[in-house]
Parts: sequence; C-alpha cells; structure tokens
Amino acid sequence: MTDALGRPNSVLVLGGTSDIALATAKRLAERGARTIALLGRHPDAMLAAAGPLREAGATVHALPFDASDPVGCVAAVEEAFRTYGDFDVVLLAFGILGDQQRYEADPEAAARDSVVNFAATVGSGLAVARRLRAQGQGTLVVLSSVAGQRPRRELYVYGAAKSGVDAFSIGLNEALRGSGARVMVVRPGYVQTKMTAHLPLGPMAQTIDDVADGIMRGLDSGAAVVWCPPKLRLFFAVLRLLPQFVFRRLGSR
Repeated sequence: MTDALGRPNSVLVLGGTSDIALATAKRLAERGARTIALLGRHPDAMLAAAGPLREAGATVHALPFDASDPVGCVAAVEEAFRTYGDFDVVLLAFGILGDQQRYEADPEAAARDSVVNFAATVGSGLAVARRLRAQGQGTLVVLSSVAGQRPRRELYVYGAAKSGVDAFSIGLNEALRGSGARVMVVRPGYVQTKMTAHLPLGPMAQTIDDVADGIMRGLDSGAAVVWCPPKLRLFFAVLRLLPQFVFRRLGSR
C-alpha cells in the first residue's frame, strides 16, 4: 500500500525490459518503492538490468510473461499478485514496433504482432484492473503512442493497435471510476529507445528520461492522459482535423 504521503511502495512492470518502464521504476524506487516485480520473456535479462533499481533500495523480483499468449498473460498477472501481494503502480509497457513493409508481405506476422500490441494489453489490463478494484487503490499506467492518434501509411498496423489500446485504456479508466483505482494512458511521440534505434530521429524527439519524468508528473497530478512532450496534445488536435490529402502530403516529407 502507499505510505502516509501517498508514495507507492510496490510496483509491477509488464514488459520488464522496457527502457521507459525501467527508468520510471527507478524513479519510484528513489521515492520509496521497496518491492518491484518485473514480468517479461527473459527473467534473467530483467534481473541483470535491474541494478539501478536495487541501488535505489528496491527488492527486485522477476517472473515469466509472454505477451504473444494473451491467456497466459492473465495467469502471469494473477501469479504476480498472489506471490507479492498488492501493487500500488502497474506499468504496462510491452509492444512491438514491427515493420510495415514486412507486414504487407507477411500478414501472419502482422496478426501475431497485433496480438502482442493489442490483445495482450486487453487481457493483462483487465486482470490488473480486477486486482486493483479488489484492493481499492492503485494506478495502471498504459504506454500507448501518438501513432494511434492518426495512423500513418508507414506505420498503420502498429498505429491501429495503439488506437485500440488508447480506447481500451480510456474505457477501463471509466469502468474503475469510484473504485479507488485508476488508469493513466501515456502517449509518447518519438522516443530514443532500443525499439527505435534503427529509425531516423523523429520530430520533437525525446529521451527515455523525458518520458519517465512525464509519467511521474502524471502520477503526481492524477492525470488520466499524459502527452510526452505536452505540446503534442495541441499538435495532434490540429492534425486530426486535416483532410486526408493534406495529411498524406505531410507524411511524405
């Protein structure tokens, strides 16, 4: 449970090798979180990457979690809560950026990755929400993307999944209203991470630390939606209104 000042004591990370999630978990540990459970495909790799969390004073655990198996994801979430008790903050941070050209040549690959990017989020998110509702408090932080706000030709399979994640997260937050628990959806723009290392630097590019700081501000303020950077909110408010032929030209530049 949170301490007398409302600071989280326990953190669960779904996607335990996520650069952004680990940076956020470190900040939470520096504020007093003492139990951090990392769930992902490679528990040994997660524990190896968890040195900064331990240095900040947290005890770190790792459990297997495979987002390509949405039903198994639900079981993994339940196992984490049974094993380590209540969690004050849950970071849902897994996903596959993928390659649009490959998807068009291999629809089966697109289907598999969309299961990870959307279906596993739905199953995991509902499993977490059920637990947070039962404990009467806690925040589920869902890492979405501005790619879902208006999907581009170069990234529309990924963008479509993130559109679904966004809608799901907002609806889940409404479903939790009055329970003491909540959902915060995070919409980063281009972030310099392992997942984007092969891509050219995008406009309004941010570092991992920029996004982690934005998440912390959102947690402190009780925000339902966090844009990273904040000016993207206005940018996309305009972008969504553009006629498709104008948007198409912008995307080709």
